[in-house]
Amino acid sequence: MTETQEIVYMDAVLRPNQSLSERGFAIVMAIVGVVSFATGMMFMALGAVPVIGFFGLDALIFYFLFRASFRKQREETRIIVTASELQLTHTPNKGGEKRVTLPSAFARVELDEPLTTSSWLRIEYGKKAYIIGRFLTLSERKSLADAIRAALLASKRERHFS
Repeated sequence: MTETQEIVYMDAVLRPNQSLSERGFAIVMAIVGVVSFATGMMFMALGAVPVIGFFGLDALIFYFLFRASFRKQREETRIIVTASELQLTHTPNKGGEKRVTLPSAFARVELDEPLTTSSWLRIEYGKKAYIIGRFLTLSERKSLADAIRAALLASKRERHFS
């Protein structure tokens, strides 16, 4: 028996904006290292030897803060809309995967207006709500909400006219 292929009205992957590439990170860390070393040597020449350790500590703190930022940027949310279902797959930055499948006929997209920093983009079904795109800017949330609504409307047309 062959499986029927459904039309996919939306297949979007949401990821946080990446502030710096791995190559850019290496360049920034090289600059921080060179400046810390040169400044530390200058202070050592003036007789302030303990200052070298603080410059090394500064460089180490920069390294760990950038690494923490890169870890946070591994978060990902995938949204797939077909005529029969809306599928949300969220992969947190720590790993694992959470998947929710909702009937697209009953899924609602909610975004509080006027837009404020506490206006979350929610996919609602019954009494449950799933917040998506917490890392998006307000205009990106609005644009995504409009795109998901359009995909749900197109999937509704397919169900009623086929």
